[in-house]
Amino acid sequence: MALEPVLIVDDNPANLKLLRVLLSGEGYTVRTASTAEEAQALLKEFQPQLILMDIQLPGMDGLELTRRLKEDPSTGGILVVAITAYAMSGDEDKAKAAGCDAYVAKPVDTRALPLLLRKLLDA
Repeated sequence: MALEPVLIVDDNPANLKLLRVLLSGEGYTVRTASTAEEAQALLKEFQPQLILMDIQLPGMDGLELTRRLKEDPSTGGILVVAITAYAMSGDEDKAKAAGCDAYVAKPVDTRALPLLLRKLLDA
């Protein structure tokens, strides 16, 4: 049985692969994008219930994309989990202010992440 659809947005190919393999192994239907613009195009045909959003993306960053998604009635209900390797003081607050539902620092804990996603999706 496939679980909820998830979109992973990350410009690092190794991170994309790790997260895709991890979540696919958990039973999620997973699609990936490496830029905000690619994610926006994908969202026209793919309706995820949750997005793992890298904050540091080339061009439009993940926080700006999150703001735009949350303002759009067609995507505003999608859960967004911010993920960043550059966890600095105040970053979690910035992510929450942009509309992110949760915040995860890299490197991602591969045991804790599936539990967090399940908790968010079951809420």
